[in-house]
Amino acid sequence: MKITRVSATPLNLPVSVSISGRTKTTSLSVCLVDIETDTGLTGTGMTAITEEEVIGSIVNDIVAPHLIGLDPMRHEQLWDKLYWLLTPRGQSGYASHAIAALDLALWDLKGKALGQPCWRLLGGARNQVPVYATFGFAFFDREELAEAAKSWVARGFKRLKMTVGHHGLQRRDEPRPLDELIAEDVQRIRAVREAVGPEVQIYIDANCSLDYFHALQLAQRVEPYGISFFEEPVSHNDIPNLVQLRSKTSIPLAAGQNEGLASRFRDMLVAGAVDVVQPNACISGGFTQSQRIAGMASAFNTRFANGGAWPHHNMHLHGGLANGSLVEYHSVAVQCCKLVFDGLPEPEAGVLTLPEAPGLGFTPNRERIAELALRPLSRGAGKA
Repeated sequence: MKITRVSATPLNLPVSVSISGRTKTTSLSVCLVDIETDTGLTGTGMTAITEEEVIGSIVNDIVAPHLIGLDPMRHEQLWDKLYWLLTPRGQSGYASHAIAALDLALWDLKGKALGQPCWRLLGGARNQVPVYATFGFAFFDREELAEAAKSWVARGFKRLKMTVGHHGLQRRDEPRPLDELIAEDVQRIRAVREAVGPEVQIYIDANCSLDYFHALQLAQRVEPYGISFFEEPVSHNDIPNLVQLRSKTSIPLAAGQNEGLASRFRDMLVAGAVDVVQPNACISGGFTQSQRIAGMASAFNTRFANGGAWPHHNMHLHGGLANGSLVEYHSVAVQCCKLVFDGLPEPEAGVLTLPEAPGLGFTPNRERIAELALRPLSRGAGKA
């Protein structure tokens, strides 16, 4: 089997979120990557939370000519080739996103060629994975947050995540004082805890938007609300600051969803910076590199979970590996996936059952993708 064509389709996807009779609109950028072969099989991968048109250009203009004629089943060989093509001096960023999308397409192809779902090829540890629902976004006020939390619990979810920090450092000159920002976050977290009661797990995610001082203030002020982990609390996932913060709060810390190099996870683990490492298969170099990171987490007896959304790809990783655990069911990202793919499994009682269909187990809807591709592309990547 030989690769005959590699192509990327950048998309900017519109999403609406309704709660209590009010509708909020937002969008997320994704980039789909197709790898076609001389057997007629096609594998499809994706990446997101980046500049989708940049990834499209990397794949179409730089990568494609280097993969034509190669064997798609040799994913270790191809991953290494992509690494030296796109990150020869240790860069990350866009290159990691592109490699992730290409690697996922190769695994999808491998599953289809062998007649097996990716989670079985990755190890087949379990056919179900627990999920947590990311529901609490900045565009909800306190009352809406509480109502949204109760509605997700009513749907069978006992693990909920909400955002905090809300791009605080990026927007500090608006003016938007960080002290006022985290004071409001404390009240939002309190409102959610009071709405759902003591049995529901609550996670918070600052998306690297706070400095150490304000992340510590927020952590210490919300400790009474029983937070299950605090994700990406400080800017840059700064390892010394994470180590210092971890020593001063009882809340477990998580990080890594946007890291592109396995060595960054090694450094976090060696430093004792986090309680949970969170590679994302759609960002952190696909299944091939995420397996390596999971192996390091196992060696350090540190929890390995999914952050950064895209559950229908990451479920394969966490179903396949013995130390797999939580998968993020990001409500906005899921709506984006439903615009693009058919056959996505739905969670029941906070659990996703993995598909038995070959490859990723769901299929791109080419007609809808063609329509969505006509939309203007975004100007500035983001996460709802």
